[in-house]
Amino acid sequence: MGKSYDVMVIGPVSLDCNIDHLGNERREVGGAVVASGFAAAGSGAKTAIFCKLNPEEADLSERFDGIAADLYWKPSAHTCSIRNQYFTADKEKRQCTSLGVCDPFRFDELPDVQTAVYHFAGLVYGDFDGALLEAASRHGKVGLDVQCMLRHVEPDKSMAFHDWADKKQYLPMIDYLKTDAAEAEILTGLTDRAEAARLLHAWGAKEVLITHNTEVLAYDGNQIYTCPIKARNLSGRTGRGDTTFAGYIVERQQAGVEEALRYCTALVSLKMETPGPFRGTRQDVLDYMKEFY
Repeated sequence: MGKSYDVMVIGPVSLDCNIDHLGNERREVGGAVVASGFAAAGSGAKTAIFCKLNPEEADLSERFDGIAADLYWKPSAHTCSIRNQYFTADKEKRQCTSLGVCDPFRFDELPDVQTAVYHFAGLVYGDFDGALLEAASRHGKVGLDVQCMLRHVEPDKSMAFHDWADKKQYLPMIDYLKTDAAEAEILTGLTDRAEAARLLHAWGAKEVLITHNTEVLAYDGNQIYTCPIKARNLSGRTGRGDTTFAGYIVERQQAGVEEALRYCTALVSLKMETPGPFRGTRQDVLDYMKEFY
């Protein structure tokens, strides 16, 4: 058991093809692990990143250039690849098509290090299974962005959201659960975000974070907290949820729920004003909080 970390962000990198509502196409190496990894490291956490990809298809050192984190990876037959076609300027409506799926992750592949939190930042159903979450929960805290339990690649390569069949079995292993408003409704059948958070907590998730384009909500079983998003533009909308969740997990290791929520909402508001992952510092976020919160 060598090094120890505050957080290990785990997930596939993705070869993203993003097409905006005007038809402009942008190709980049992305994925939740990128947005979350930069957000965690930029917030000052001792961060490890573990990802999988086909090294002939993507350049990891270039993608993570300048990040203050330790990078670990394993080869996969295919690199995850997703085409995102956005239909509106605010990027709220999009169609996703799978162009490639990464090999599933197993616990014995993770680097032999200690981490306070395992942050699972997957992209599609099949990236992670229940056995992986269970093993991680025996070694540290578990943070799960539920997108990768709901987003399925259909036979025609389109991507569709379905409920997580095993949710009641595995939610009790989750310390930090992140969903967006639409995913929360798929999981619970409830449109009211506060009610959905209460139900997900009742099913076992210890802390629930729900993102929405107007605010972020947190619930720890005691109180519902919300914090407004104050981004002055949305040019960096991609990676919104991943950035929010990483900021919350990191801040939560040293602060209460309300403080962590404020920090992560300020972080994502600042990040959304610039395309790409968060490349600022913790101080930048604290300055932004002073000015806008």
